[in-house]
Amino acid sequence: MIKIDIFSGFLGAGKTTLIKKLLKEALAGEKVVLIENEFGEIGIDGGFLKDAGIEITEMNSGCICCSLVGDFGKALHKVIEEYAPDRILIEPSGVGKLSDVMAAVQKVVVPGEIELNSLVAVVNAQKCKVFMKNFGEFFNNQIEYAKTIILSRAQLVKEEKLNEAVALIREKNDKATVITTDWEKLSGEQILKAMEANISLADELFADEDICPECGCHHDHEHEHHHDHHHEHDEDCGCHEHEHHHEHNEDCGCHDHDHEHHHDHGEDCGCGCHDHEHEHHHDHHYGHHHADDVFTSWGVETPHKFDRDEMESILKKLSETTEYGSVLRAKGMVEGTDGHWIYFDLVPEEYELREGTPEITGKICVIGTDLKEEELKMLFKL
Repeated sequence: MIKIDIFSGFLGAGKTTLIKKLLKEALAGEKVVLIENEFGEIGIDGGFLKDAGIEITEMNSGCICCSLVGDFGKALHKVIEEYAPDRILIEPSGVGKLSDVMAAVQKVVVPGEIELNSLVAVVNAQKCKVFMKNFGEFFNNQIEYAKTIILSRAQLVKEEKLNEAVALIREKNDKATVITTDWEKLSGEQILKAMEANISLADELFADEDICPECGCHHDHEHEHHHDHHHEHDEDCGCHEHEHHHEHNEDCGCHDHDHEHHHDHGEDCGCGCHDHEHEHHHDHHYGHHHADDVFTSWGVETPHKFDRDEMESILKKLSETTEYGSVLRAKGMVEGTDGHWIYFDLVPEEYELREGTPEITGKICVIGTDLKEEELKMLFKL
């Protein structure tokens, strides 16, 4: 399978610098060909990248998105036939529309053989607002069609301006992954992984654990400090993998109940114990509804920097009160005010903070029922 990655970005955004970083740190073991399209008569970046051992097909007579659509297709087929690469990187002119470049690439895609792997827009954090205003559709189109938006020079702007740039980007594209962390703090592998990923924030944060991103539960094994779901299951009790603090007799039929039973169930007790409360205040209507009908998640990506004591105070409130809804689980990683990254993990009445490696941007996810999103935003000062 040949992968095609498109790196769009307005003039001077830093596309070539990004590509060089990826070649050195993430793609060293692959056979890579770069198709570069300079706007002008002289190719500037070709020699810069050839030093990395990359084969370059350079086209200087116009934009891929307009006059070179035909030549581009021919060049791409030639590259595939002559070099048989593992990956093709396309760096169109800074004034090219990403949507038109995509259309040109789609014409050569062959299912199972050649795939359009990633769509990247590199955006200068210092110039985002002014470029959006002055260059309209040419600049905005790159943002609107990108799957991953990577902010360059983010380390040179104040947090307020960085947040403003992210907000402007989100108005044009609320689905893309936005990388706000200084590239120097990230590895090429991290950036490539973000480019190729296509999962939700909740799925990503909980992927390394056996945790359901819908309900926050560790399925199929015990988790004493989270839920204390411990009861004996008789045949046909129908409890759907959750243990409760009472004895179940055969056919007791106890579905969807809270875990505060203070009585014993005798044979055919007929108590009709349905829909009563869990200790951590959410209703598991597993017998009748999908988890996403019951549980909700609130997630956000943010470049905001947090003080460690501030984050501990936030987690304390989430774990000990219902002021923000019935929080079952929270997890994330954010940059600290001291430059270190803070990773956190929370379950009812318990949380932990630890130091971790830099991420592409700060990420926060909260799972529970009746979550109060506006209050959560205020709590995290977002």
